[in-house]
Amino acid sequence: MQHTRPRTAHTSRSRTRPAAVVAIAALGVVFGDIGTSPLYALKTVFLLDGGAVRPNQDDVFGVISLIFWSITIIVSIKYLGILMRADNDGEGGVMALAALAQRLYASRAGRAGTLLVIGIVGLALFYGDSIITPAISVLSAVEGLHVTIPEIGQLVIPIAAVILVGLFAVQRYGTGRVGVLFGPVMVLWFVVLAAAGLGMVIQHPSVLLGLSPTYAVVFIVAHPAISFIALGAVVLVITGAEALYADMGHFGRSPIRRAWFFLVFPALTINYLGQAALVLHDPAAKANPFFLLIPDWGRLPVVILATAATVIASQAVISGAFSLTRQAVHLGVLPPLTIKQTSEREGGQIYLPAVNILLFVAVMAVMLAFGSSDRLSTAYGISVTGALVVDTLLLLLVARPLWHWAPWKIVAAAVVFGGLEIAFLAGNLTKVINGGWVPLLIAAVLILIMTTWRRGRQLVQMDRKKKEGSLSAFIESVRKLNLPRVPGVAIFPHPNKDSTPLALRANVKHNHVLHEHVIIVSVTTASVPHVPTVDAFEYDDLGYADDGIEHLSIRFGFSDKPDIPRALRAACRVGALPLAAADFKNASYFISRGAIRITRTHGMVPWRRSLFIALAHNAADPAARFGLPALRTVTMGSDVEI
Repeated sequence: MQHTRPRTAHTSRSRTRPAAVVAIAALGVVFGDIGTSPLYALKTVFLLDGGAVRPNQDDVFGVISLIFWSITIIVSIKYLGILMRADNDGEGGVMALAALAQRLYASRAGRAGTLLVIGIVGLALFYGDSIITPAISVLSAVEGLHVTIPEIGQLVIPIAAVILVGLFAVQRYGTGRVGVLFGPVMVLWFVVLAAAGLGMVIQHPSVLLGLSPTYAVVFIVAHPAISFIALGAVVLVITGAEALYADMGHFGRSPIRRAWFFLVFPALTINYLGQAALVLHDPAAKANPFFLLIPDWGRLPVVILATAATVIASQAVISGAFSLTRQAVHLGVLPPLTIKQTSEREGGQIYLPAVNILLFVAVMAVMLAFGSSDRLSTAYGISVTGALVVDTLLLLLVARPLWHWAPWKIVAAAVVFGGLEIAFLAGNLTKVINGGWVPLLIAAVLILIMTTWRRGRQLVQMDRKKKEGSLSAFIESVRKLNLPRVPGVAIFPHPNKDSTPLALRANVKHNHVLHEHVIIVSVTTASVPHVPTVDAFEYDDLGYADDGIEHLSIRFGFSDKPDIPRALRAACRVGALPLAAADFKNASYFISRGAIRITRTHGMVPWRRSLFIALAHNAADPAARFGLPALRTVTMGSDVEI
């Protein structure tokens, strides 16, 4: 028989709220990163390569055309028009897309493994974005003080540092209490973006000609080398595009699309046009066209508003890192980490202390090392474009089995999306020497960690399987021993029902006793965010209904908290387990865990084995990860070898 626990209420409840309310809420989370790009994107274009892009009509119109059509093709068409249809039970993001691809190619084991590796690369690149985005966003906002109050310009770094310290310090409390403020603040921000640009566009309406794609083509043909360099900065206008997809599970695709097409996209377009018109009218404004677009009386309030918007953008990226890390843990590519739920009602609001600390240290180090948003922009873009390419690759792989696309459609998508994104990536590779190596190094280290953990787990599982032996043979031997049975319930978390939990073997060997009820619990993580109630539990009496040794499989979605005690009580209530929920009040839990020893066996080089052991030693306690009561949990087992 099969039963499951109910879905988390987050998604369903979000979609019962009025569409306008959800769209405003989405503004506060989804569009923070892409919405703050006007602070530094166009300025960076004119700073590249000593001013290779000149503030004349041909270059400015060419850049504006590239910006507009990049946003249109990548964000409006690829992500909102196509990729959001490739949801994994309503969830998005590179790991959800990789899991969806794995499910679609489940019959091809080799390809499924390759798809997971592609997801690992995308996740590693996202982490690089998560480190640079808070630093460059907050710095670019606070640097508005240079324009407003030049005398205190030397305080930019200390002020930005204080803001970032506060931002990471409040993560433990979750975003629930302040989240209601994010949407209205971002609504105001986008209104200000549009208002700031509209006046200049009205004064210089000819700038609207820059929306024609012909100017981008002419610019590229006439100045191939300069346009190639410019692409390295133009890509900054689409940073945060991954967030549109990754946060789909929180708000649904319709509210995100409404917010984008009715407010965000028009506001961004008008603001970029306004900045372009200002640069054409006053070439010296290319030094900081965003803040120079604002009247003198409004600059200080806009600096404050911009700082708030960049904090929100940073919060969105940090929260995304928490969510994707949890998915990666559940999919087995990262060690188990302590995950704290910061809201009793909202399943997506979580806090990972280890990730928060590492992000904070990395963000502060990057900010202090580069010292300004101009210098930091040289490191920005590679991780973003790499993540875009990974999403496109996975999109091309799922398009045929998911939507039955004809080959010509796949080729067209590869040429349009892939061609543009590879051009962006190539343009950003020119930044490697000047700082672009930073996100590449971050991604390389994380890929090494994730692939090492995945391979190490496989080796540990192989060794454990040898030592565990057959569960059916163990049960037969126990029945012959006629061991004493003590009252109570003993739960043994274990990956499967084929082999014997090491803790169960150790308990019989050393204590010569069994509990009245022995339940072997196997927890699996499905490749969907949430498992519906009818599919979560599967009971097996293991061949004998009278010996009290039973097996229960529990399936969690990769966005669910794997709480074993709660799941066991739920299984009893729905009849999936022939016990009463009250029987688990004083149940004992036995964790199979032993020391990991390095051997000379093949499978992984020694230094990677040492890395795996270090990761295992710092992994979260299984008792805490599975929600087991500390006073009723015992760790037993034997050493394993890799």
